[in-house]
Amino acid sequence: MSDQTAHAPKTQTKRSIFQELELDTRLLGMIGAFILVALVFNVMTDGRFLTPRNIFNLTIQTVSVAIMATGMVFIIVTRHIDLSVGAVLATCSAFMAMTQVRWLTDVFEIGHWAIPWITIIGGLIVGAIIGAFNGWMIGYLSIPAFIVTLGGFLVWRNVGWYLTEGQTIGPLDKTYMMFGGINGTLGGPLSWVVGVIAMVATVFLIFNSRRVKAKHGFNVKPMWAEVTLAGICVAAIAGFVGILTSYGVPERVVARDPARFGCEVAEGCTPVYGLPISVLLLIAVAAVMTIIAQKTRLGRYIFATGGNPDAAELSGINTRMLTVKIFALMGVLCALAALVASARLANHTNDIGTLDELRVIAAAVIGGTALSGGLGTIYGAILGALIMQSLQSGMAMVGVDAPLQNLVVGAVLVLAVFIDIQYRKRVGAK
Repeated sequence: MSDQTAHAPKTQTKRSIFQELELDTRLLGMIGAFILVALVFNVMTDGRFLTPRNIFNLTIQTVSVAIMATGMVFIIVTRHIDLSVGAVLATCSAFMAMTQVRWLTDVFEIGHWAIPWITIIGGLIVGAIIGAFNGWMIGYLSIPAFIVTLGGFLVWRNVGWYLTEGQTIGPLDKTYMMFGGINGTLGGPLSWVVGVIAMVATVFLIFNSRRVKAKHGFNVKPMWAEVTLAGICVAAIAGFVGILTSYGVPERVVARDPARFGCEVAEGCTPVYGLPISVLLLIAVAAVMTIIAQKTRLGRYIFATGGNPDAAELSGINTRMLTVKIFALMGVLCALAALVASARLANHTNDIGTLDELRVIAAAVIGGTALSGGLGTIYGAILGALIMQSLQSGMAMVGVDAPLQNLVVGAVLVLAVFIDIQYRKRVGAK
């Protein structure tokens, strides 16, 4: 008996390092998949894939899809689908382009400070109205989300076409274009200031969470595990900022407007791009959506409804109004994505957002959102969007034709769903 007692503590404390750190195995799998994709394409492109320039481009290309993917998590978690996000993006982009280039110029002088902000607010309102209308038809008229959003897929893109009469609208306002990435970055010093603030905030949140858990009597990780996790996060933030601040602005770009980069003349001026404003916008969206999912009543209602809609309704949750709120939020996120996408292109074009609905759904599913509802994470959807964009960018750099790119992306989506099903079966069996 004494021997069994002596050996018992060893059995209880024998845990792997991943268990001690309490890391999500699905998250680790996705990170591993992203690293594998990056390394393979880096070899195939003779080291060009992991250059600061390509990583910078990869981040700003991912933002618009990633923003919408965070909203698609809520849509799919509640057992709905939205096939209209690319078309809603096109309508919002068309509205914002016409507002700043045609309509407001009759009221304000070109370049007036108020034009971009009125434009953005108007675009967000339009997105919210479209999303709420979709949600009302689904929630209160009981029309399946697939049908409503499939109709929206056809309707809203053509509404955008009629708004612009099929024309490319531009150039857009300079302040507005700062949200696109390439025309709006923080530069080197300010990027490091933001990076250091992010590192300090991350460390504070990790150890404050530990303090709160201990205060309320919950189990906490060993201190070495907390320190290790904090170190990994700090290293990741520092590495990301370091890579982006090592991407210098080309001389020809500096020569066009040295004053824009704080130089009197182009000779000897060596500025760097640093953190794009669009990436900061994505981080802000991710933080807000995570708070909604984990800390608010709305988030609890969303996951409860997705887990068991009938039980949620019987418990007093207004699932119809919840549907309206979720789709209205999706509309707002589509408007934000339209802001980023059109600002990056410096124009509104009629094909903007084409096939984005498939990329957004794929990003959410690859990121671990269950099509059966009830399960999904915001960070998973963003990582899924990054993996999708990495695949497309890498294949484009290698010279793969567009049809074959779509074949690969489709195969990856099916494989991700299959892996997700097998993973949930395994977890359920335990």
